[in-house]
Amino acid sequence: MKNTYDIVIIGGGPAGLAAAISAYDEGVKDILILEREERLGGILNQCIHNGFGLTRFKESLSGPEYAARFVDEVESRGIQVMTETTVLSLTKEKQITAMNSTYGVFVLQAKAVILAMGCRERSRGALNVAGSRPAGVYSAGTAQKYVNIKGYMPGKSVVILGSGDIGLIMARRMTLEGAKVHAVCEIMPYSSGLKRNIAQCLNDFDIPLYLNHTITKIEGEKRVTGVVVSEVDKDKKPIPGTEMHFDCDTVLFSVGLIPENELTKSAGIPLSPRTRGAVVYQNRETETDGVFACGNVLQVHDLVDFVSEESELAGRSASSYVKNGKRERNAVSVVNGQNIGYVVPQKIDKNLGGSVKLFFRVTNTFRDCTITVKCGDKILLQRKKRIVVPGEMETLLLTEEKLAEVDGVIEIILEESV
Repeated sequence: MKNTYDIVIIGGGPAGLAAAISAYDEGVKDILILEREERLGGILNQCIHNGFGLTRFKESLSGPEYAARFVDEVESRGIQVMTETTVLSLTKEKQITAMNSTYGVFVLQAKAVILAMGCRERSRGALNVAGSRPAGVYSAGTAQKYVNIKGYMPGKSVVILGSGDIGLIMARRMTLEGAKVHAVCEIMPYSSGLKRNIAQCLNDFDIPLYLNHTITKIEGEKRVTGVVVSEVDKDKKPIPGTEMHFDCDTVLFSVGLIPENELTKSAGIPLSPRTRGAVVYQNRETETDGVFACGNVLQVHDLVDFVSEESELAGRSASSYVKNGKRERNAVSVVNGQNIGYVVPQKIDKNLGGSVKLFFRVTNTFRDCTITVKCGDKILLQRKKRIVVPGEMETLLLTEEKLAEVDGVIEIILEESV
């Protein structure tokens, strides 16, 4: 093992793999991937359903099949990998402290670092759901790992809280394995998952989706015996008299994903309160020179195809940084305005040139609306949309010609037609 590398990538999931391949192909060969699990691929290894790669490869792959294509590319290039390695800290000087069973605790120095740590599920503890702590309460991703990797069934009678994509997919998976899924409850007035997953995972199996509903009590001492589900008002508070009771032995939570940004935060890299990922420029460089972020650690994506696209951009950018060094920035801010939840990137460096793809999510379901990108009173771009939903990411391409007109803050807003 060396102590210095041109590029160190933290995370060997789909983001880290795509970033490594892209950086290598741009001419920087001295790359190390650090992965805490025993093999590369990240969360894709437990996602045995198909639907991956439709955008990128124009075919439907399972998660392991999609990951394998990138693992093969990494191996064919001879990119160095350390699995079962946990990163303990990162500094602004790009010094990494990590540990594994082979080398113990060790320190690496990188010229550039790519953050690709992915995200984690929000737990029951973050929701303050009443009840004791019986067996049978799982996050949807944990249940997925038990079923698909370990070969264990978490339960036979299930209620799911939250309509994120993992929860929707597990509703179908548990049904196929013989369980009875009584309901999927969503506190918001819209699903946070893809429309195709609602159709394929709920509608096709006659599993009801209760919008504006949440679990208000989990019953049981040693094991879950049932739940109480209540309708909520516009302030998300349970409405008395609307309670429904379901007998069940298992509760799955699919209530949102949180980027794994403890390392980012401890390194003093500014985070966006909207995405909970790092604040980045269009090349995915953070406010710390030479540190880049991509994939779900930056913003939670709908499709792994988009993770790969973003990570390849980060890999090319890191390679350019290693070869050319620090550059002067001519930065303008990008902010989310009316009815826009967040936007990435949050900053645009005009010195980089080229067009910039803006990624954003809306705050609610809107129909027959107009999305406008503007700088002051100057309209840079305008698009009409028949329908937009929070569960699906939107993109707009801001051309280099339009960026040349920018002389202040860029704002994205959404207005509904009257």
